[in-house]
Amino acid sequence: MAFLRRTLPSSLAAAAVALALGAPIAPADAKGSPCPPEMAAVDAPPGAHTRVFCIDRWEASVVEVPSDRAASPYESVAGKRVRAVSRPNAVPQAYISRNEADAACKASRKRLCTEEEWVHACRGRTPTTFPYGNDHHAGYCNDSGKSPLGALYSELGEQAYASHAAMNDPRLNQVPGTLARTGSHARCRNAYGVYDMVGNVHEWVADPQGTFRGGYYLDTHKNGDGCNYRTTAHDATYHDYSTGFRCCADPRRR
Repeated sequence: MAFLRRTLPSSLAAAAVALALGAPIAPADAKGSPCPPEMAAVDAPPGAHTRVFCIDRWEASVVEVPSDRAASPYESVAGKRVRAVSRPNAVPQAYISRNEADAACKASRKRLCTEEEWVHACRGRTPTTFPYGNDHHAGYCNDSGKSPLGALYSELGEQAYASHAAMNDPRLNQVPGTLARTGSHARCRNAYGVYDMVGNVHEWVADPQGTFRGGYYLDTHKNGDGCNYRTTAHDATYHDYSTGFRCCADPRRR
């Protein structure tokens, strides 16, 4: 069941897939951009210490350190040394806690986004409720998927949501109609060229008490609509099949 597919072999391959998905991407040498090619430059929210910040275009997957071999996105990373990568057409990492996501970002010389940065980036240059506008459109983002717990644990009913083992079953996000590859919902993109900030997987932010944003493939409304979705019910060590992340970074010095 382990995920053995290797990540894309080069930045050129990643760029080619990005272009096929319609994603604007900086040149490989990143000239003219304050951000690495896999990140978008975003105008900083009010009160920030810089004029811009960088945010991953795609939800993070992880590779093991030092081998750079892809870790399974369907299993916990507990006990592993991993670093975050942001690539199109990848299975995003779930089953990860806020603290593990923070360490993975830092291992790639990035960081978790502050909550203010995350919301500001999600809403786009002209702030909207969803990355693509103020009105919800079914299917634009991965926000109406199939319930894997219902498929695999129907006999438990609602009790499945209280079971750590069930909530972290590696099979869950492999059920058809659940987790999508990064960037595969081409219309779930904002004006900054950032994908999947609503739906697919929840995304941890830097709050050390534990906060994730954006909803996941079964829910982008219960705790706020779209970019306003916010959950604080779990601490920073919590993880399940729905919890993922992306990284931010300060701009490079010129």
